[in-house]
Amino acid sequence: MSITTDNSPNPFLTPFTTPFGVPPFDAIKPEHFMPAFEEAIKRHTQEIEAIVSNKDSITFENTLKVLDYSGEMLNNVTKVFFCLYYAHTNEVLDTIAEKASPLLAEHNDNLYLNEKLFEKIKVIYKQSNKLTEPEQKRLTEVYYKNFVRHGALLNNEQKERLRVINKTIAQLEINFSQNVLAETNGFKLVIDNLDDLAGLTSDQIATATQEAQADSLDGKWVFTLQKPSLIPFLQQSQKRELREKIFKAYINRGDNGNEFDNKTIINQIINLRLEKAHLLGYENYASLMLDDTMAKTPERAYSLLEDVWHTALPKAKKEVVEMQKIIDAEGGNFKLAPWDWWHYAEKVRKEKYNLEEDSIKPYFKLENVRQGAFILANKLWGLQFKTLKNMPVYHEEVEVFEVLDANGSQLGILYTDYFPRASKRAGAWMDELRGQCIKNSKNIRPVIINVGNFTKPTAQKPSLLTLDEVETLFHEFGHSLHGLLSQCIYPTLSGTNVTRDFVELPSQFYENWATEPDMLKLYARHYQTNEVIPDELIEKIQNVGKFNQGFSTVELIASALLDMDWHSIPEKNEMDVNAFEKKSMDNICLNTEIIPRYRSVYFSHIFSLGYDAGYYSYVWAEVLDADAFEAFKNSGDIFNKKLSESYRINILEKGNTQDPAILYKNFRGNDPNSNALMKRRGLR
Repeated sequence: MSITTDNSPNPFLTPFTTPFGVPPFDAIKPEHFMPAFEEAIKRHTQEIEAIVSNKDSITFENTLKVLDYSGEMLNNVTKVFFCLYYAHTNEVLDTIAEKASPLLAEHNDNLYLNEKLFEKIKVIYKQSNKLTEPEQKRLTEVYYKNFVRHGALLNNEQKERLRVINKTIAQLEINFSQNVLAETNGFKLVIDNLDDLAGLTSDQIATATQEAQADSLDGKWVFTLQKPSLIPFLQQSQKRELREKIFKAYINRGDNGNEFDNKTIINQIINLRLEKAHLLGYENYASLMLDDTMAKTPERAYSLLEDVWHTALPKAKKEVVEMQKIIDAEGGNFKLAPWDWWHYAEKVRKEKYNLEEDSIKPYFKLENVRQGAFILANKLWGLQFKTLKNMPVYHEEVEVFEVLDANGSQLGILYTDYFPRASKRAGAWMDELRGQCIKNSKNIRPVIINVGNFTKPTAQKPSLLTLDEVETLFHEFGHSLHGLLSQCIYPTLSGTNVTRDFVELPSQFYENWATEPDMLKLYARHYQTNEVIPDELIEKIQNVGKFNQGFSTVELIASALLDMDWHSIPEKNEMDVNAFEKKSMDNICLNTEIIPRYRSVYFSHIFSLGYDAGYYSYVWAEVLDADAFEAFKNSGDIFNKKLSESYRINILEKGNTQDPAILYKNFRGNDPNSNALMKRRGLR
């Protein structure tokens, strides 16, 4: 994407004329965004005013239906901008984000605090029993509750304060995100001594050589804080002091007392969120955010987390003992520390399960794994994936696919963008560039994007994924299916627009197949020989499935509890962020060998990405996904057509058209319980 200013037409001002109506990335330039945002907000404001000024009798059709389809241009600009901002940003886009985010927050408030519009919605809500279409009833309920939770019942003084709070939070969240990215990119472990590569594999050294060459550091080796570089280094490096150095650089992002320090921002965000919750009549921010979820209350979220925690912690402590024995046997003469965990866990895996990551990676070439995700969708629902060439993309690594249903009809368009770069934030995610809905009797099909930060190819080898990366690819593709298979009428209810503790069900559910023996044989092939993964390795993968689950469960739950603790604070205060975090972890007796998966200072999920008071949802949804997959296992056929069709109809197609608890029960036939999860993680 060019950053050169010119007088080219603004692509957002007219409907996209690209194939399938995808964003014309090749024509979009940074200077198009602010004029497009301003014009889109202007148009949406006019659309809302037309609804408000309509003198006809108030009906669902002339109010909520029109409202839900309004703002099409604003949706286009916003979705494309934030796609680029998270996946391929630059200084120009960073500046635009700082300008646009408060503008969008202000416009959002103008919508939800519009008294005349809310009066019309109230009329429809009070008469909703007269509506005959279930989706109309659901949309009415969702809009009414959203308006109330966004301050529609506040007095004028309170509304003005809420506007200030929302605009300020929007700016702070952008700053937080930018600081994390700057800190991630700002550290490089540069090695110039061959001895310091001890323990590393040839693949890791080749990747580090490639990183060094990209930085004009020929003859040296560079390791970064991106997971595909960081984790293998922590696993394999025999240099404990270097493992400590890179690990501490990772966990101290945003906590270095410099211009990118996030501690002050965290204080500001937490106190503003709490003030917002109090304005809206809630005891704390967690109560506000969970009011419209499956969990409903912080107490229920805490209860689930603590239940799993008390089962997982003893297992994690046993894992510590196992690793300490290895350290002592090697004459290490030190106590296991957090930067040692990955290294000695890898040794335990080799010793107990005779499985090394490098022995299975050759069977997980990225393109084969993605094809595996496609094959599974075909096995379950007959979906087909057609590669599209010469499509407009925002980066040369992006690939595009047309997704077809079993009958050949189009379901949508899928973009994939899988490798780390300095312009991309860490992690993996799915997003919509266009959501599904039915408009003017036409089924508008979605445009979906999957983004990851997987192991890069080198000059000698293609991208070969770790087992964790394989599961992550399946996970994000599961999110994509939730968007692609949507069959809803209204935009607000379609696809992944569900509660945060339900949205992770389709993604985590899809992960289950990735390591099933019957599935592995369909896609796991050696990148050189095309040999199907042998039964011996499959058996080892199965055996190692419960390995290190104490650690992975504890670090996840610790972060979820930290999130809940931050957002359950009852009174505003100036907090010492690190002291608060330490107290939170001390309260649950987290052993010193483990830190939370995300420390507060780089916990982007809760301070910039919309999972505030919601990180528990990964565990909540895991209860659902384990219980759901057990139905397939118990049937004796992991590709069971009857079950997969029921899952598609009752979960994937339904979006938010019904209460998620009802949708789940319609599929499973009963409420979920945590037994399958505990069994899968080896905790019971």
